[in-house]
Amino acid sequence: MNLPKCPKCGHVRSPEESGMPGICPACGLVFEKWAQRASFVPPSRREAEEAGGPAWRAALRARLAPPPGHVDASSLYGRDALLLMFIAWGVRLALMDYRDGEMGNSFMHAILLPIHEAGHVLFMPLGHFMMMLGGSLFQLLLPLIAAATLLWQNRDPFGAALGVWWCGVSMMDLAAYIYDAKNPQLVLLGGHTGEDGPHDWIYLLGVFGKVQQAQSYGATVYWLGVLLMLAGLAWAMTRCAKQHLYEAQNTRGSPARR
Repeated sequence: MNLPKCPKCGHVRSPEESGMPGICPACGLVFEKWAQRASFVPPSRREAEEAGGPAWRAALRARLAPPPGHVDASSLYGRDALLLMFIAWGVRLALMDYRDGEMGNSFMHAILLPIHEAGHVLFMPLGHFMMMLGGSLFQLLLPLIAAATLLWQNRDPFGAALGVWWCGVSMMDLAAYIYDAKNPQLVLLGGHTGEDGPHDWIYLLGVFGKVQQAQSYGATVYWLGVLLMLAGLAWAMTRCAKQHLYEAQNTRGSPARR
């Protein structure tokens, strides 16, 4: 194979140049090998492209909505019971008034508080602003990391859906802290209110001159959290419903299992 222009370096062979045809005199590229390599498509990539997208997209689709397989009755109804518990827990948390920090007395807040404090330590090397933001950021990131791990590594969309629920609840918990920045009333970890000591969101909003808008920001974060919590529950309910449908169809269409 001989090409007038090298596809690698762009060199154009002149009539005066000597050398073996099929090899670029500038960079030494062998045109025939280049053509074979360029035409090669790995099987995984070819299958993904035939399915309608790149490999990562096909893998994500397979994890978000995998076809259900048979599970035993204890696992099936155990998931149902777990889902009902999370629905009841979510409703109870959503009915708490974020404006007076009622959620701060809940069991969920006791779970999130050490995660929040750990976030300050983790983000400390990135400077004072990121250290102050890190507590709030980490209490939102950790549930999403858990959800992504369950989805990608374990191929468990039901577990991932509960991770999304957890992130939504964490946003609802955080909303009270943001709302409190304008008129600090919450008793913080050190036993004082934001007026008497450090308050993450008084500092963070103060950097941008937005402390007076703290209550509207808190309300927005709260309702976004509610929506995210409901999205997680809807996803989990969909997975449970599909599993029940599969088990019902499989039972009717095959001999009884022994």
